[in-house]
Amino acid sequence: MQAYDQAVQLSPLIQRLVAPNPSAMTGPGTNTYLVGTDDLALIDPGPAIDEHIDHILKVAEGRISHILCTHTHPDHSPAAAPIAQALGVPMIGAITADDQHQDLTFQPQVALSQDAVFKGSDWSIRAIHTPGHVDNHYCFLLEEEGMVFAGDHIMNGSTVVIVPPGGNMKAYIDSLRRLLDYDVKAIAPGHGEVIPGCRDEVEKLVRHRLMREAKVVANLKRSGPVALETLVVSVYDDVPEAMHRWAQLSLLAHLLKLEVEGQASHGAGLWSKT
Repeated sequence: MQAYDQAVQLSPLIQRLVAPNPSAMTGPGTNTYLVGTDDLALIDPGPAIDEHIDHILKVAEGRISHILCTHTHPDHSPAAAPIAQALGVPMIGAITADDQHQDLTFQPQVALSQDAVFKGSDWSIRAIHTPGHVDNHYCFLLEEEGMVFAGDHIMNGSTVVIVPPGGNMKAYIDSLRRLLDYDVKAIAPGHGEVIPGCRDEVEKLVRHRLMREAKVVANLKRSGPVALETLVVSVYDDVPEAMHRWAQLSLLAHLLKLEVEGQASHGAGLWSKT
């Protein structure tokens, strides 16, 4: 595990710092990336923890020219505002509706759009809109190296929680496949180690979600009308019970996708196969 007071040189252009916020949901902590050798892009500054902010500023030595955030969950973007204010550089990202899980301090000066490109002296970063985990999620592709900074679109060692209404399972699966349209050679996730390649990882994740969806359908057929909190026990019987409250959110995302497709319906708090 990387020490929280050290930066790791992943490539000639990329350094990784890990925020001291380990948990069941963040793994070893949120990955913050510095890209470039002269002027730097800061990707996902992380939580507003003083020692983490100080570490970023120390390693960057005043060279940060762009601050980019994949999304506005509180383990990814809150450090952006104090760093932007300290250095006088713009925050770049997208916002979404407040669902009580967003960082409301993140107010970007530059809004993201699909395929927007940001340039430094020796780097070019392309924004790829990847809704699913939440609707304002973007990945960032470092075109010089084919490294995609994936935020919470792809995590190393666990699957991503999809939280409706901002999260959407169909959008998530479609967004995974969108990465295959780009020349991605490796994935730098928001949590965990770099994942080599892209196609195998994307295909594995899509396959996993579709297998989970098939399990949802099979359990609806078998059980008849059923409450979400009951259904999660059988659909996620391979997941520790302590994680079922999070799994229930992704289960709801599966059910909402199935409902749109005409395969499930709900009423009076119960879900049924149609």
